[in-house]
Amino acid sequence: MLFYYYIGIISVISAILFFLDKQLAKKHKTRIPEKILHTFELLGSVFVIIPLMYIIHHKNKKFGYYWITYAILLLWIIGILIIRKFGILIN
Repeated sequence: MLFYYYIGIISVISAILFFLDKQLAKKHKTRIPEKILHTFELLGSVFVIIPLMYIIHHKNKKFGYYWITYAILLLWIIGILIIRKFGILIN
């Protein structure tokens, strides 16, 4: 159960950062580095960021950004499949 709280908290923080980056882009101000956004995706928020990219129309046309995001998603899927294959439960 702790894992789900962790993913929820990381996802909320990441969504706020992503939305904030969108607002900063509109105002032509200093942006949140992509390294930070990708780090939060690696930490577990990739499942929220991908839909958010298309909902708020942010970074969804930037190939260099979204291919890394989809690669992170693939890593998460592979990780989940490996965990399930070996019977490791996330409680």
